Amino acid sequence: MESSKHKHYHVHDFDSRQFLENYFSDKSDMVFGDDTLKFVIDNLKQIFSEGHINGDILIDLSIGSFIHHLYSACEFFKNIIVLKVNNRCIMELKRWVDERTGAFYWGHTSTLLQEKEVNSDHFEDKEGHLRSAIQHVVKYDLDKENMTDPLVLPPADCVISDCLLDAISKDQDDYIRYLRKFSRLLKPGGHLIIIGCLDTTYFTVGKDKFHVFTFDEDFVRKALVGEGFIIDYCNVKKRTAVSDLIDYKAIMIIAAHKEK
Repeated sequence: MESSKHKHYHVHDFDSRQFLENYFSDKSDMVFGDDTLKFVIDNLKQIFSEGHINGDILIDLSIGSFIHHLYSACEFFKNIIVLKVNNRCIMELKRWVDERTGAFYWGHTSTLLQEKEVNSDHFEDKEGHLRSAIQHVVKYDLDKENMTDPLVLPPADCVISDCLLDAISKDQDDYIRYLRKFSRLLKPGGHLIIIGCLDTTYFTVGKDKFHVFTFDEDFVRKALVGEGFIIDYCNVKKRTAVSDLIDYKAIMIIAAHKEK
């Protein structure tokens, strides 16, 4: 299938539950655990534990409806606002937030973070703590100047974006345009954390292949600097998973702050 014929996450129907089952579940045949789960959880714990990134409001702009990337963040922010581009992802996330029957199971990710906790008793209600911190789940429209119009969001101390820029950008100009739009959600001096898959062309959900913009670490660094960010942290992990569901070469986490 040619890349131009791949579906687009923010345009076409997207099976949010199948996406979670493929890339984030605790099933024995889910081979991405070291990359999508452990690497992300470990690095975000390190980033937030340094104490530089904290405040009142964190905005999450990520693909799908996963939550494990927010575990550490909820210790340092009073309110988390989650933005989603489609209704299925909103419904999937709200099912977990509201503890409804049939919600996706995230206990295996809680265990991964618990292994890092000195006081495991403190960790017992990590999922409950995160549920309490998620104050709003809001639908957005990438084509609008104010993505959440008519709702005007308060300026955020931090924006975290996991693989969304990868999925919605057609090319380099698109990536930079969306990066600029996301950065407008920040307060002066605010922090941006980006998680992305490097050298990727597609990912698979069910029978559908979805487009991914292909980029490398150097491109992201230059894009951030070009938008006035100072890079504080970057880590890249080479792929370990063996699967043809997605063709990424590595996964990257980069944290930066906006110059005042």
